[in-house]
Amino acid sequence: MNTHSLIPPTNLSELFFQIYWSGRLTPEHRQYLRAILLQESLSEEEQSSINRLIYAVRRGWLKLTD
Repeated sequence: MNTHSLIPPTNLSELFFQIYWSGRLTPEHRQYLRAILLQESLSEEEQSSINRLIYAVRRGWLKLTD
Protein backbone atom coordinates (compact mmCIF):
# COMPACT_ATOMS: atom_id res chain seq x y z
CA MET A 1 0.00 0.00 0.00
CA ASN A 2 1.38 3.37 -1.00
CA THR A 3 0.81 5.99 1.69
CA HIS A 4 1.56 9.66 1.29
CA SER A 5 2.56 11.84 4.19
CA LEU A 6 0.90 15.08 3.28
CA ILE A 7 1.06 18.37 5.10
CA PRO A 8 -2.38 19.63 6.14
CA PRO A 9 -3.58 22.13 3.54
CA THR A 10 -3.90 25.78 4.44
CA ASN A 11 -6.42 26.67 1.73
CA LEU A 12 -8.69 25.10 -0.86
CA SER A 13 -6.28 25.44 -3.78
CA GLU A 14 -3.58 23.60 -1.81
CA LEU A 15 -6.07 20.87 -0.90
CA PHE A 16 -7.12 20.59 -4.56
CA PHE A 17 -3.47 20.13 -5.57
CA GLN A 18 -2.86 17.48 -2.87
CA ILE A 19 -5.91 15.48 -3.92
CA TYR A 20 -5.00 15.50 -7.61
CA TRP A 21 -1.34 14.79 -6.87
CA SER A 22 -2.20 11.72 -4.79
CA GLY A 23 -5.16 10.62 -6.95
CA ARG A 24 -7.09 9.91 -3.76
CA LEU A 25 -9.71 11.65 -1.69
CA THR A 26 -9.03 10.57 1.88
CA PRO A 27 -11.32 10.92 4.90
CA GLU A 28 -9.11 13.79 6.06
CA HIS A 29 -9.59 15.57 2.74
CA ARG A 30 -13.35 15.06 2.96
CA GLN A 31 -13.39 16.37 6.53
CA TYR A 32 -11.48 19.47 5.45
CA LEU A 33 -13.85 20.03 2.53
CA ARG A 34 -16.85 19.70 4.87
CA ALA A 35 -15.36 22.26 7.22
CA ILE A 36 -14.76 24.68 4.33
CA LEU A 37 -18.32 24.25 3.07
CA LEU A 38 -19.84 24.79 6.51
CA GLN A 39 -17.74 27.72 7.69
CA GLU A 40 -16.97 29.88 4.69
CA SER A 41 -18.79 31.60 1.91
CA LEU A 42 -17.09 30.31 -1.19
CA SER A 43 -15.98 32.28 -4.19
CA GLU A 44 -17.02 31.15 -7.65
CA GLU A 45 -13.51 29.77 -8.22
CA GLU A 46 -13.65 27.71 -5.01
CA GLN A 47 -17.08 26.36 -5.90
CA SER A 48 -15.75 25.39 -9.31
CA SER A 49 -12.78 23.58 -7.72
CA ILE A 50 -15.07 21.54 -5.50
CA ASN A 51 -17.31 20.73 -8.47
CA ARG A 52 -14.25 19.54 -10.42
CA LEU A 53 -13.29 17.24 -7.53
CA ILE A 54 -16.78 15.75 -7.43
CA TYR A 55 -16.77 15.29 -11.20
CA ALA A 56 -13.34 13.59 -11.08
CA VAL A 57 -14.57 11.14 -8.43
CA ARG A 58 -17.69 10.35 -10.46
CA ARG A 59 -15.59 9.73 -13.59
CA GLY A 60 -13.20 7.47 -11.68
CA TRP A 61 -10.20 9.78 -12.04
CA LEU A 62 -9.95 10.11 -8.25
CA LYS A 63 -10.46 7.31 -5.76
CA LEU A 64 -12.25 7.61 -2.43
CA THR A 65 -10.25 5.92 0.32
CA ASP A 66 -11.19 4.79 3.81
